[in-house]
Amino acid sequence: MNVEKIKQLNDTFRKTFCGGRVVLTVGIQSMPTDDRSELLKQVQEFDKFTEDNDPYGEHDFGAISFKNDTYFWKIDYYDTDYNYLSPDASDSNVTNRVLTIMRGDEY
Repeated sequence: MNVEKIKQLNDTFRKTFCGGRVVLTVGIQSMPTDDRSELLKQVQEFDKFTEDNDPYGEHDFGAISFKNDTYFWKIDYYDTDYNYLSPDASDSNVTNRVLTIMRGDEY
């Protein structure tokens, strides 16, 4: 697998929300609309990748502090039927990406 390609695909998906599915947990869905919109904007603009939160260099996870709470986002890689893990996350022909956004206490 090509880690640089995975990182590029993940960054594009996260920044645009195009090219996969975005899942919002109940905690995110129940936020006031303006707060939810701001949080989603912060996910799209996230760029604080470090060795601690991105040990494999795939840009597939982040933590955000917003209004005194912690929120997580995570990208997972599934096969084309969403049944199993993708055989190659660097190949968009065999991979469906799912971005889940949740409150820290929902993890």
